[in-house]
Amino acid sequence: MNSTTKFAGRCLCGEVTVSVEGEHDPQPGACHCRMCQRWTGGVFLAFTAAADAVTVEGPVRHFQSTPFAERAFCSTCGTHLWMRNTDDQAAEYDLMAGLFDAACDWPLRSEIYTDKAMASIRLEGDHTRKTEAEYEGSNPHVN
Repeated sequence: MNSTTKFAGRCLCGEVTVSVEGEHDPQPGACHCRMCQRWTGGVFLAFTAAADAVTVEGPVRHFQSTPFAERAFCSTCGTHLWMRNTDDQAAEYDLMAGLFDAACDWPLRSEIYTDKAMASIRLEGDHTRKTEAEYEGSNPHVN
């Protein structure tokens, strides 16, 4: 993580606000795994922020999507907010980039599960790409 700029975002209805003030990576990563496709309807696009840099206000619901991670959403409008590991209280947030106007100009950092990407969602640019086998080979906890 390499930025400490302060900014805020919100869900579709505005009842949940997310503020970031502290360490974060101003370059989102994309995930094309089937779970993320089902959750987002296409591609999961998020950036990381340190737990102590994130402040959340409003009606948030959590869903334990795997034994080690949760996904959060606004309980009013359903806007997806983040994914986060639950095995560590200090785990960073993977915040949905679309919540934040500040993220509109951020370049893509990486893509994972590229071999699972939907034909209609092919991301261009010069960034790191990993297939399912490559990503899971270096992250055995997801198997």
